[in-house]
Amino acid sequence: MSQKFQISGRWIGPAHKPFIIAEMSGNHNQSLERALAIVDVAADAGVDALKLQTYTADTMTLDIDEGDFFIDDPSNLWKGASLYKLYQLAYTPWEWHEAIFKRCRERGIIPFSTPFDETAVDFLESLDAPAYKIASFENTDLPLIRKAARTGKPLIISTGMASIAELDETVRAAREAGCENLVLLKCTSTYPASPANSNLHTMPHLSQLFDCQVGISDHTMGIGVSIASVALGGTVIEKHFTLSRAEGGVDSVFSMEPQEMKLLVEESEKAWQSLGKVQYGPTNDEKPSMKHRRSLYVVKDVNKGEAFTPDNVRAIRPGSGLAPKYYELVLGREASCDIKAGTALDWYML
Repeated sequence: MSQKFQISGRWIGPAHKPFIIAEMSGNHNQSLERALAIVDVAADAGVDALKLQTYTADTMTLDIDEGDFFIDDPSNLWKGASLYKLYQLAYTPWEWHEAIFKRCRERGIIPFSTPFDETAVDFLESLDAPAYKIASFENTDLPLIRKAARTGKPLIISTGMASIAELDETVRAAREAGCENLVLLKCTSTYPASPANSNLHTMPHLSQLFDCQVGISDHTMGIGVSIASVALGGTVIEKHFTLSRAEGGVDSVFSMEPQEMKLLVEESEKAWQSLGKVQYGPTNDEKPSMKHRRSLYVVKDVNKGEAFTPDNVRAIRPGSGLAPKYYELVLGREASCDIKAGTALDWYML
């Protein structure tokens, strides 16, 4: 497995803080001004990258309003729309990409995209996209995966709905076409997704099975699931992002707002920092606290030759005396000298 690699100078790997991707998707609501504002607030929130989706309605589907091309599933967020009209509403005009990429680079975040067909890969190559993301619904499109892999750029592939056999085909196709740096994202392709359906224990299994880095494409509400993914080895977190859910948009219902994204950036880094290493005993920072442990103290004046009893010796804080484990050994022994109350017990006093 590639333990680490770079996208536009940003290291990605277990030894580095999580790589946070803000997915704009269609939350620009067909306004370039809003798209650029999303870039700005994403940068302010501290994300590493902003991702687009590169397609047109015609590269995605056919302009048919019935049958297989009409969304009538009552549980679907986009029920009542044809696929074609949905993609017309959600797509990011290709002529906007250059301006959005430019604004990202000006603001110090990495722009890249999800191509949905081979022409999109060619177009994104013309913009010097530094990596490619493959969406869950395209993770079985092996020709597309090969096309993206042949660029030699890192691939980030969502695993939603895919069986192990399908993922094996996907990973083999990517690697045989030249992909050296691969991240598989655990993903649940429901919108929004529930924590109970997230099954994050899949992540270390994915990493071991395919010898690659893993992360999460998280469609749940809030940041809890994403934070948990870090503890299971996640190096990449992708979340849909909007200026305001109240302002609507095709993905706004399950998208993060700026303050939530800022919190995710901060808390995911803390989660990563907390992993550390296997550690027992006091850390360097804990050593000053050792003096506040319990230890054996003389709690009443004791005369030379007098026996130590539960009445005159107790285990109390601080920790300057003998360890409490010696309490039973001390009881019944005689004092070798006069001892004042409040004295830390030591061996020479017995």
